Order: sequence, then C-alpha cells, then structure tokens
Amino acid sequence: MDLKQIKQVIDLMKRSDLTAFELEEEGFKIKIKRGADAVPLVHTSRIASTTYADAPLIEAVAAPRAQAAAGPASTAPAGNPGGDEVGIAYIKSPMVGTFYRASSPESKPFAEIGTKVSETSVVCIIEAMKIMNEIQSELKGSIVEVLVENGQPVEYGQKLFKVKRD
Repeated sequence: MDLKQIKQVIDLMKRSDLTAFELEEEGFKIKIKRGADAVPLVHTSRIASTTYADAPLIEAVAAPRAQAAAGPASTAPAGNPGGDEVGIAYIKSPMVGTFYRASSPESKPFAEIGTKVSETSVVCIIEAMKIMNEIQSELKGSIVEVLVENGQPVEYGQKLFKVKRD
C-alpha cells in the first residue's frame, strides 16, 4: 500500500463514520484510527509473513465512540439485566451490515450452540461496505442460541447470540 492509497483511506474515513481501519498482507500491516474530533493516526509496520486461509485480509474495527455511548457490546450486569434471564447476556452487533457465521461458505461456523467463548473469541463476521469485520464475543460463557440467520442483514445493537455467562 503506497502513500496515495493511505491518503484515500483517510479521506474515506473523514467522509464516513469509520473510525478505525486495519490491513494486513504479505508482511505488511497498517492500522489507522481516529477519535471523535481527532486527526487520523496512521501506524504501519512490517510483520512476519503469515497466511491464514480462512481469515479475511481486511478488518475494520468497530467505532469506539459508538461503543462508548452504548457501553461494550453484549455486556450487561450479572444480575437480571432488563428483565432477561439471570446469567444470560447477548452478543450484539457493533455495526450495520450482513451477518455471516463463518469466514467462507465451506468453513465451519465460528460459534455454534454449546461453543465456549472468551472475551476475544471471534463469533461471526459482519460485512459492511465490502469490508469483512470479525466480531469478538467480549464476554465469557457458552453460546445458548444463535439469533440471526447466516447472510441476513443486521442493525447496530441487534442481538446476535444468546450467551450463558460463566
């Protein structure tokens, strides 16, 4: 990726609500983040070449200010959050896009009923503006129910998975 392409990404970020961008390919990694009123920050580095057959090459990070306004996605008080079942929490969509349970149609789903998840477990992918975003659980427990069908559109804050907390 050359300087001209980096500037195009920054311009795209300025024109949209995108606040973070990350690209990793063939020993090169770039991460661009900006705050609510801050100038974009560009960080690039060379990394060891690693290939992941099922991993997307581009990952955009969910908008931190949206998470700050709504709290961390899918976390709720351990008690009885909003009248829901005790010990149950939900993994919610941090963005609008298309929900995918696996990295490709041939791959097995990231998370199924009974799957144990930790705070950093990838549970699905949401495609937004042709960018594949890996969504992490952000909580610890077991998947009880998958609430969205593969390939369906999702909204910001929509419940994706029902999780029994550990």
